[in-house]
Amino acid sequence: MIRKLRIRLILLTMLAVLLVMVILIGGINLSNYRQIVMESDDVLELLMRNGGTFDAHGHGKGPKEGLPPMPGMEEDDTQTDIETTIIVDDDFRSGKRSFMWLREDRIDSPELAYETRYFTVLFDESENAVLVDTGRISAVSESEAVDYAAKALNRKGSSGFIGDYRYLVGEPDENNCRMVIFRDCGIGLQNFRNFRNISIFVSLLCLAGVGILVFLASGRIVRPVAESYEKQKRFITDAGHEIKTPLSIITADAEVLEMELENDSEDSGEAGSVSSGNEWISDIKAQTKRLSELTQDLISLSKMEETSTMLEMKDLDLSALLKSQTGSFGAVATASNKTISSNIEDGIHIQGDQKSIESLLSIVLDNAVKYCPENGHIDVTASRYKKGAKIEVTNDTEETLSAEECKNMFERFYRTDASRNSATGGHGIGLSMAKAIVSKHKGRITAASGSEKKLTVTIQL
Repeated sequence: MIRKLRIRLILLTMLAVLLVMVILIGGINLSNYRQIVMESDDVLELLMRNGGTFDAHGHGKGPKEGLPPMPGMEEDDTQTDIETTIIVDDDFRSGKRSFMWLREDRIDSPELAYETRYFTVLFDESENAVLVDTGRISAVSESEAVDYAAKALNRKGSSGFIGDYRYLVGEPDENNCRMVIFRDCGIGLQNFRNFRNISIFVSLLCLAGVGILVFLASGRIVRPVAESYEKQKRFITDAGHEIKTPLSIITADAEVLEMELENDSEDSGEAGSVSSGNEWISDIKAQTKRLSELTQDLISLSKMEETSTMLEMKDLDLSALLKSQTGSFGAVATASNKTISSNIEDGIHIQGDQKSIESLLSIVLDNAVKYCPENGHIDVTASRYKKGAKIEVTNDTEETLSAEECKNMFERFYRTDASRNSATGGHGIGLSMAKAIVSKHKGRITAASGSEKKLTVTIQL
């Protein structure tokens, strides 16, 4: 139990840290990516408004030798360093991206025209390329630009990515011509990928570090719980042994008193008073026996749950053991007007402690017979399951049990109000004992009640 508690604590802590990291790192990377996309869309929309270029001729500042001619200039023309005017109107500023108040916009920057690498392709109404401008990019030839633009034109949306190029498809103009503008986002996307990879790597390192710290600290965290749990089990064991002695004395005294009453009745002939006294003594003996059995069950359960308790594991023929137990309970079921049937596969073997497994089967079958109503039916099946075995014991019930009742019936002293009352006998810890035995064998035991009035206890060993 303590080991499971520690594992759950570690897993819950790691899950919480992982969730925080996913939200934090995912949010930062998503925002980073959205920033790249929205900045590119802003630039592309600006280019589309300006007819596919940043250039607006102003006053020249003199010749600038060694530079190639600008698009639209003659081959013999000399390019001059011209003052670039970027027109950004109020409608553009208050558009769909105005809510990104955390962004530091570079639309107003005079360096934007020199930082942006882009190319444009103009298609006529027949989707033939009539104008290609690759003067502001060196990585794309005119033929490649046409291929990229054709792919963008055939896609459903008006914007997107082709490789590292963000594109925008313009609306048809008065001549039904459409312009496609591409912007090279390679540097921004590369920075995004680098940051993403580094953030994931650092997050995994942090997660591993937190996992090691939690693993080391979890022992200290659960130690008070473990000590309390061990004290509780030790108390049950010690108290059980202390209670057994007075119970034995009470039982013996009751038997002696019963014998003396019988002897006195023979001497005095007062049979009525003796009969009344014998009833009281019988009641004392019955309740003493019940308390003795409860004490023994609690001691056995406590010992089974102790981590130091070692079981003698050996190869067991589970099929033979289950058939023997089912046959023994067949007579008990018949005596109470109930029927029991079995479908047990032959040759099922497991590694287990024979005494514990026999006790497990006895508890489950006894539980099924006790809480099966009169004229009800019990069905026992067993089959191979993975590398072990699967046992199912199904019995009729007075009413359909809820999922919560099925879950809680393995708790100590738990009884459902409708069908599990003390009139049937027992102490309410039988299934708790069964669960402890299954846990010791690293198995699993569950209970379920479907829409029908039936209860199925499933054991996987």
